[in-house]
Amino acid sequence: MQRPRRHALLAAALAAAMTASLGPATARAAAPDTGKDPRLTRLIAAMTLEEKAAQLFVLQIYGKSADTADPADVARNRRLYGVDNAAQVIARYKPGGFLYYSADPPNVESPQQLAAFSNGIQRAAMAQPHRVPATIGIDQEGGIVARVQPPAVQSPGSMALAAGRRPGDAREMARLTGRELRAIGIDQNYAPDADVNINPANPVIGVRSFGSDPALVSKFVGAQVDGYQAANVTPTAKHFPGHGDTTTDSHLGVPEIDHTREEWEKYDLPPFRAAIARGVDSIMTAHIVVRSLDPTGDPATLSRPIVTGILRDRLGYRGVVVTDALDMKGARAKYGDERIPVLALKAGVDVLLKPPADDKGDGVFARQLAAVVQAVRKGELTEERLDASVYRVLALKKKRGLFRAPYVDESKVGAIVGAKPHLAAAQRAADRTTTLIKNDARLLPLRPGPRKVLVAGWGAATIRTLADELGKRGATPTVTETGLSPTPDRIAQTAAAARDHDLVVAVTNRAWDVKPSQPGEPHNGPGQRDLVRALLATGKSVVVLAVRDPYDIAHFTQAPTYAATYSYTAEALRSAAKTLFGEQPPRGRLPVTVPVHDDPATPLYPLGHGLTY
Repeated sequence: MQRPRRHALLAAALAAAMTASLGPATARAAAPDTGKDPRLTRLIAAMTLEEKAAQLFVLQIYGKSADTADPADVARNRRLYGVDNAAQVIARYKPGGFLYYSADPPNVESPQQLAAFSNGIQRAAMAQPHRVPATIGIDQEGGIVARVQPPAVQSPGSMALAAGRRPGDAREMARLTGRELRAIGIDQNYAPDADVNINPANPVIGVRSFGSDPALVSKFVGAQVDGYQAANVTPTAKHFPGHGDTTTDSHLGVPEIDHTREEWEKYDLPPFRAAIARGVDSIMTAHIVVRSLDPTGDPATLSRPIVTGILRDRLGYRGVVVTDALDMKGARAKYGDERIPVLALKAGVDVLLKPPADDKGDGVFARQLAAVVQAVRKGELTEERLDASVYRVLALKKKRGLFRAPYVDESKVGAIVGAKPHLAAAQRAADRTTTLIKNDARLLPLRPGPRKVLVAGWGAATIRTLADELGKRGATPTVTETGLSPTPDRIAQTAAAARDHDLVVAVTNRAWDVKPSQPGEPHNGPGQRDLVRALLATGKSVVVLAVRDPYDIAHFTQAPTYAATYSYTAEALRSAAKTLFGEQPPRGRLPVTVPVHDDPATPLYPLGHGLTY
């Protein structure tokens, strides 16, 4: 898809946006400091310069326990940090915290394992002379970004929740997610996403955003901030100053947002203003260039005009500012790895997330830590500036209760994580999100009963789960997984199989040309679009179900029956099956405008569209 610019599509977002001039967000956000905690100031005074600098880093670690001895994990950790595991990293460097990951390989195996891992990290931290607990963070946005999988509760993703139009659902799912995270020792979630996805071709945000209307996004961001903080988890509104209008993924390149300052204030700013108004504890910067805010071309993470000039001074934000991951190309393209943390701190950032490995696979954390220390010793950074960030980090740990109670009760994990009331709430929320966009042939709702159904398209687990749901309703399903970019031969085989079935359900996942969002991921080509067209050409009844971004219909407008789930969780697919068979009406409404794919200024389906029966 082309990039929608300043025409009808953006005019809709513009009309709905908040129009207040840039200034202090609220009295709450801009209130004067009430004085510092003397216990924290004494703690900072007792730290060495190296210890203070280390508190500003949050590290990725390999292994499934704090004292892992697994040879593969040990080898990876030695490449990054010169030691074997998290406990030894803490003993040597005393970093501020750790980030759990679900890939590369995963830290995440089960909730019980994560609780033990978290306790091991905290035991190692509390064994150090200053007894400073660690921050433990994760990306658990919901929907397509969920590091902790079932039995943990799976919240609908951001765009799905906004399709349901109930901010109360967003708040409750954040609260329940937060409660489960705290039960396994995680005190910071890098969510909610506060980006306004006004570009349908956005390769990295998409359904992670609540939508394309700044006012709608603001309501849901504020609700999730409330929910996480009610669960005593630090929410992180991201990615400031706004990553919603780009065709470049900051993991792989340097996105440049060409909004004017006026456009930025109207499209991108309102959700961050809303988060600040709700007292959000943390905001994450984006590795994006916005020349209207900083003409130097520095990414926002390294931009003093953006972080200090706008976020701190003009919006009055007093909380913790954390970088997006420093191993992303958007942060590393312009400066060397040793300069990046110094420049980020000079810009006004507090926390440096996930230092990278160099081109040889060796970690640069030790060099980055030394660079910060040297910058203070040489006067490029003042020690007072460093102390200000350390204080904010420690104050947030105190607010979360980590000094008082750093450990979790591992015996209670099973009763909290995946509790039946949590799962029921997630299903109720998901049941309000399925959006019926086309029903021209009046095919839906389907009648329960025997029929041969071919479930074809993206995602082996996705189509199997959906097929099982159809089977519960009397169908005899067959599954054919065709991947993100099916070949012509695979398309022909699937179309041939469709002719022997009564109904086809075609599952799509961003059915247009999309570059991978992470190195090594498969590439979306035109194959999904061609598959749907081939299935329609068989003359069989076809239901197209988009299980990620809802924009797919723009690439096969001849499809008469089309619905969107915004994610492929079991709850979303269960809701889709209920909707297809009329057990519940389709309740979702589009939280974005779907444009004509080769004329992005022309809406194909407007914001708020959604059929029912």
